[in-house]
This record gives sequence, structure tokens and C-alpha cells, in this order.
Amino acid sequence: MRHLTRQFAVNALRRGIGIEQFLGGAEIDGEPAIRWVEISPADGRYRISLHTVQDPDDDRFGDLPNLVSIDPVDEAYIGEGRQLGISEDEAGAISLAEGLTGAHRDRWVNHAMAGEEYIDFVRSRRDSAPKPG
Repeated sequence: MRHLTRQFAVNALRRGIGIEQFLGGAEIDGEPAIRWVEISPADGRYRISLHTVQDPDDDRFGDLPNLVSIDPVDEAYIGEGRQLGISEDEAGAISLAEGLTGAHRDRWVNHAMAGEEYIDFVRSRRDSAPKPG
């Protein structure tokens, strides 16, 4: 099971492990992009950040932080994303992230697993594309 229950997500943050959620595709200035939200422990608090990067449309590439950012804020801090907020507690951080980004309560994964969600996204997009002929 890839997705975390709410309690497992809270416990991961308590143990100092970040969580994240793939949010899907977007188009930024005519360029295909993808987004994901991340909650990472930082000095006893929890940082919520949004990542917006180019969509390579490649189901062999799940290392999302290494994709090219198309958010000008993120260009100065590659891989950190745009900070959306800070929370003092784990459950509050999750609720804040969901409220700010539209993330789904039951779609959180452990740190570095949003790439697997992206791979599934690319494959499902290809499977649903009209077949030639």
C-alpha cells in the first residue's frame, strides 16, 4: 500500500520523515508542467512547499526534485519549492497543505514517493490517449 493513512502520515512527520503528494498536471505559459506538495520537518515545525516543474512525459523518470522548475521562486532554491506555510504541529500542517493546494486527505505518501505517482500518471495518460488508425 503506497498511500498513508492520516495517522501514519502524522507519525511519519513526528519521526522526522517528510510526506508529499503528487497533484497532477498543469500548463504554465503554454508549457506542460506537474505539481506536488511536500511537508517537511524543520526545526520542530513543518514546512509546506509547492513544486511546479516541467513535465518530461517520461514514465522512466520518477526523481521529481531533479526536474526543471518553472516557478521563478524555486529557481533560487532548486528542489525546495515555493513555501506556502509553516505549521507548529503535524496534523495542522497536513490540513493546511490540503487547504492551500487541494491535496486529497487519502493520497499522502512518504518522502520521495510522489515520483511513483507521477509514473502512474504518465502511464494512465498514455493508456487513455486515442489510438491511431
